[in-house]
Amino acid sequence: MLLRRLPDPVPPARHEITASYIARLARLHGLDINDLWRCLTEREASGGIRRVVVPERLATITGRTVHALSGALPELRHPQPDWAMFRHQPQPGCPHCNAKHPGGEVIRIVPHHRYVCTQHRLWLCPSDADGHTTPLHALPEIVQAQRRHLRILRRHGWATTYDAVLTAILICGQLWSRPENENGGAWHDWVRRAGILIPPDTAESAFSVARLCAVVYPEAVALAPLFASPYWRHQAQESTWNRHLFNTEIAHRLRHPNYRYKEHENDPISHWANMNAKRSPLTPIYVHDAKRHLRKPALSPAIRLAQQRRAHTFDPSHRAGEALVAHRYLATVFRRAWDPIRRHVLSPNGNSYYQVGP
Repeated sequence: MLLRRLPDPVPPARHEITASYIARLARLHGLDINDLWRCLTEREASGGIRRVVVPERLATITGRTVHALSGALPELRHPQPDWAMFRHQPQPGCPHCNAKHPGGEVIRIVPHHRYVCTQHRLWLCPSDADGHTTPLHALPEIVQAQRRHLRILRRHGWATTYDAVLTAILICGQLWSRPENENGGAWHDWVRRAGILIPPDTAESAFSVARLCAVVYPEAVALAPLFASPYWRHQAQESTWNRHLFNTEIAHRLRHPNYRYKEHENDPISHWANMNAKRSPLTPIYVHDAKRHLRKPALSPAIRLAQQRRAHTFDPSHRAGEALVAHRYLATVFRRAWDPIRRHVLSPNGNSYYQVGP
C-alpha cells in the first residue's frame, strides 16, 4: 500500500506507546484503526504472530524524522531503552496534560519515579484501573514529596531510588496497620490525609489502593534516602551505637520519639535492617515488553470484589495499611521481605537484573 503524509500529523506525547499514537492519528483522520495499524506494522523478524511498528512508515505518514518520533515514543528507540526503568503496564497519566494532544485518550509508558503531576497536582501512581484521578490541591505535602523524590533519583539513580521508595511505602503501610500507640506523628497524618482523599461515608465510591499509596507517600519519600544511602544502609547493619544512630534518624523522620529497635522481626524497619540492608537494590519483577500491544490496566472481577470488601470495612484509624501492603504494586519488595531467595536473570533487552522468588 502506498503511504502518504496525513493532513494533520499531530506530534506524539512524551513516553506515549505507539499503539496509542497510531490510534489517535486514525481517529483524527476518520481511518479504521486496525487498517492503519496493519499498514504501519509488519510481523516480527522471529516469525511470530506479533506485529511491530516500522519506524520509517510512521515517519512517512507524519512527516517527522525517525529520530524525532523515537524521542517521544520509547518503543521506536534503537537501541531499546532499559525497560526495567518504566512501569510494565501503560497508563493514561494526567488528563490535563493529555488534553493538549487531540485524537482521544493518550496512553503512556511512565517511568517509576513519576508519582504526581506537579503542574496540575494530580496523583498518578499506582494508576487507578477505573481511570479516576486523585486531586491533591488540599495536600501540598504530597506534591512536595514528588520534588524530593526526583532529588533522590538524581543522587542515587533509578534502580536504587525505585527500591528505596517502594520499600518505604511497604514499611509505612505496615506501620499504618498498627495501633496508634505504636506509631508517631506520621500515623495521625495518614489518618488525616485518608479523611481528605476518602471522606467519611464515601468509601464505597472513593476507596482505592492508589489513594492509600498517596496517603503515605510523603513519609515514604522522607524515609527513602535512608534506604538508598550506602552510609545509612551501613549504619543499619553495624554496631549497637551505629544502629542507635539509624534508629534515631528513623524516629525523627516518622516523628516517633519513642521508636526503638526491636529484636523480634515483627517490626518492619528492624526486619529490613537485619535482612535487607546488606542486599543490593532489586529492580522490578515485571518488565514492559515493547513488542506487545498492551492496553491500560483493568481490574479483574476477583480483584474488584476484594476491593469492594475492603472499601466496605475501611477505617483509616484501624489497620488501614493492610490493603496497601497486599497490593500487587509492591510485589517486588514484598516478596523480597519474606522470601530471601534471589536469582540472576536477563531482562527482555538483555540487561542484567535480580529477581526474587523461585
